[in-house]
Amino acid sequence: MRKICLALPTNRPCSDTITALHEEAEYAASNFEVEVHLVVLDSSDDRSRAEHRRAVDELSQTSNVLVHLLDEEEQRAFLDQTIRASGLAGAPHLLDLMLPAGVSYGACTNRIFLIAAALGCESVHRRDSDSRYQATAQGRPVYPVHHEVSSIGRRAADIADAVTESILEPEFAERTVTLVGASFVGELSVDIGEIESLNQDVYREVVSLWAPMSWSDEQKYELVSESFRGAGLVTGPFAADHATLCLVDPMRIDMCNIAFHRDAFERAPLLPALDTIGSDYFLMHAIYDSGLPGVLHNRDIVNFYTPERRTDAGFAAYQLRFAKFFLSMLYLNFIYERMGEAGSSLLDGSGRLDSMAIAALARQSALLDRSENHWRLDVIDRGYRKLGGRYADFAAALQERGAELLDRAQADIEDFALLTEAWQPLVRASGESAGSLPLPRKSERSFTS
Repeated sequence: MRKICLALPTNRPCSDTITALHEEAEYAASNFEVEVHLVVLDSSDDRSRAEHRRAVDELSQTSNVLVHLLDEEEQRAFLDQTIRASGLAGAPHLLDLMLPAGVSYGACTNRIFLIAAALGCESVHRRDSDSRYQATAQGRPVYPVHHEVSSIGRRAADIADAVTESILEPEFAERTVTLVGASFVGELSVDIGEIESLNQDVYREVVSLWAPMSWSDEQKYELVSESFRGAGLVTGPFAADHATLCLVDPMRIDMCNIAFHRDAFERAPLLPALDTIGSDYFLMHAIYDSGLPGVLHNRDIVNFYTPERRTDAGFAAYQLRFAKFFLSMLYLNFIYERMGEAGSSLLDGSGRLDSMAIAALARQSALLDRSENHWRLDVIDRGYRKLGGRYADFAAALQERGAELLDRAQADIEDFALLTEAWQPLVRASGESAGSLPLPRKSERSFTS
């Protein structure tokens, strides 16, 4: 029986989400020949962790569903043993990259990848704590895992007749379906709707900062019109499934609604950058550019905002992550362009992502001139001062930290190259460290094969 990892990283209260995720795990175990490891990585405060443990303790007993709730100390113990078992130099720095003292969208998912590898899972199915499922007119939730488990890991040619349509070129048909994903509906994935309502010109100019410098104004404005909107607003109940076999465009999917095969997540990590939105999207691009097949479906996740984002502290923290995202694009746009040129040469002889080829591109990008990022900071500063209020206050704070943030963006891509070079030894060592993981809760009452 194949094992899958249904995963939720969180740093906020989300007991209802854990319960809903368990229901998705039950659906998968009941409808497919899979053993589901439901992994919750809990970086929240003491009170929230206690609530999460109570929620897990109240979950129903289900065959072939094992629940792993790991706080940061338990995660650190596993990572420390894995890093030591790998024999890699620089263990303290590697541990900081895997479990930093701060918010890192890439690092939390990297921890999921290593834990999934240690548990022997063939795929990782990732969700977010600030989202929920769509429902049918009868009120039944629709679970993305349905399409994910149906397709992930199979030869593309073997599922061509099982999906709604196939637009995959014949040259990719013998390759493994490595990604299955969909998007979201509801709130913008990035909390910038207020900027658009205050000044549409500023909104367009700022959001276009993540485009390559070489793009035309028309290309940039087209990007702006699509950015962070997912599949749009909720207009009614979920009606019918649609799944397309293709090379999945990263602009059409979201990390709250995605599944990766081990040929991707065991081959390369995500950026471990602190306080940087979008740092967890790298594998989408690598899979697309290298010609690994995927399935794009329409069981979208419903995105919503937590109250913390509306506080002054939450606003400042989120705007910093937004600004750092733009600075990261100097390096990522270079890597994405080179990966697109490399195409299938990004794969090794067994048809899996070549981690060393990716690391080499990251090393090259770290040598780029920073003038483009100086310009990005200037655009944000000028635009936010036009908006006034707390945006102007943020612009002043950003200006004071400009040099530091430029250094940090370069260091982030250098850290990514380092971690990518270390990734294969870490994945191999994770299996040796599986015994350091806490036993799954209720495992003594769960049936596994």
